Amino acid sequence: MIVYRYLSREVLLTMLAVSTTLLLIIMSGRFVKYLADAASGKIAVDVLFTVMAYRLPGFLELIVPLGFFIAILLAYGRLYMDSEMVVLSACGMSQKQLLAITAIPTVIVAIIVGAMSLWVSPWGAAKTEQIFIEQSSRSEFTTLRSGYFQPFNGGKVVTYVDSISDSRTQLNQLFLTQVGTPTSVAIAEVGKQRHNSQYNERYLELHNGIRYQGRPGSADYQITEFKLLAQHIPEPEVSAAYNTEADARTTRELLNDNSDSARATLQWRLSMPLLVLVVAFMAVPLSRTNPRQGRYLKMLPAIILYLLYLAALSTVRSEMEAGKLPILPGLWSVHGVFIVIAWLVFVGPSNVFARWGGKRAKA
Repeated sequence: MIVYRYLSREVLLTMLAVSTTLLLIIMSGRFVKYLADAASGKIAVDVLFTVMAYRLPGFLELIVPLGFFIAILLAYGRLYMDSEMVVLSACGMSQKQLLAITAIPTVIVAIIVGAMSLWVSPWGAAKTEQIFIEQSSRSEFTTLRSGYFQPFNGGKVVTYVDSISDSRTQLNQLFLTQVGTPTSVAIAEVGKQRHNSQYNERYLELHNGIRYQGRPGSADYQITEFKLLAQHIPEPEVSAAYNTEADARTTRELLNDNSDSARATLQWRLSMPLLVLVVAFMAVPLSRTNPRQGRYLKMLPAIILYLLYLAALSTVRSEMEAGKLPILPGLWSVHGVFIVIAWLVFVGPSNVFARWGGKRAKA
């Protein structure tokens, strides 16, 4: 029990440190992307941290297995470098016993990853999609910023506002241009949004301004001075992809859906805890280090092997969703291949050939 607690503490503490570092790196990159969207007016600034909180389980779902894999390599590699594994081996601990001790924290981590993959991550993805839908259907008034030229409707409409009221219901010193046939440019002292309850439509009311209409480069244009000019504001289009995203659907919904996308997503969610078990099986023999070779000699090939594993799962999932690969064996074929690789790494190629040669000699 003392050895088990010692090894488990080393692995879990190292996993916590590695996973935290990886999480900060990935979340900072994603936060920069969302911050750029907020700067361009696509999403509101006040929902940035809410979105990041909902995306956290999805990040952890991929980061924790990698962090656990690297933690075994680092923790056990240090024990080999400090000759502590030599002492444990001299006391009768074999590689199989070390693997059995490692299996207990591995199962705990796999259960945590499985819970995130099957329940928490889909819930967070659904909440994130809901926020994006709400953001895409916001009034343009909530996305306007004073002192900036901002495009809307794919660049067909460009606005500039000198200042905005605190309630964001009134625009002061408004410039508005619409590209089309004809192209129009309007300048107004005040702009207000009005809602027609009878027709359930929105209008932009411009007060005390002037509008130019015509074709650029042509002398055929109109100049209209107005005290009040109302312009219809079309409702924003919400992408249908928000409502069909498989990652945002609950696991129960996927179980009742026989589509390729649903089956591929379900296999992916079940694959995450299995990934933890397989990479832990690989990490124990890969952590064996000769003190003369250095602690980090096997880190690079081990991480490359992990990335190949994850890339193979992602590629097969994409092919399954596109209908190019059958649902069965699907992702289980990838797991089968890497389980064989893990067994070969654990046993050792020389031992495999020796056993195979010994069986042939007996025959």
